[in-house]
Amino acid sequence: MISLAIITLSDKGSKGEREDLSGQTIREFVSTMGMTVKHYEIIPDERDILKERLLRLSREVDLILTTGGTGLAPRDITPDVTLEVIDREVPGIAEAMRMEGLKKTARAMLSRAVAGVKGQCLIVNLPGSPKAVREGLEAIMEVIPHAVEKIKGSEEECAR
Repeated sequence: MISLAIITLSDKGSKGEREDLSGQTIREFVSTMGMTVKHYEIIPDERDILKERLLRLSREVDLILTTGGTGLAPRDITPDVTLEVIDREVPGIAEAMRMEGLKKTARAMLSRAVAGVKGQCLIVNLPGSPKAVREGLEAIMEVIPHAVEKIKGSEEECAR
């Protein structure tokens, strides 16, 4: 069973001024996959707070899913902080989400989301809207269990 943390980045959400629909969407989606949410929180778009959470949680869970802060606004810092924290990037995950998103809207190309490995944890940045979160998860979730197994050191053959 995969354990995970959900981090929503939202200045308004962290102050209780906006409901976190994206985080709820992630929680609902992963519950159908048999994953266990061990941590969930809404934090402001603050570099130091996100960095501390990613570093700490990467030692506690198999998967961290962030939502929000992946665009072009001045306070959108999620991909930048994720790149500071990870040991290795997994570009195909973010590329798959963008490709799927582009089928629906040209704005998907504006996503700066990244994915990568920190220690034995996979970190994936998702967009901030519930619709884009669902589409992104649908694009990548099939490979997440295999990715986590490999990160944890599975020597099982990948060939089918």
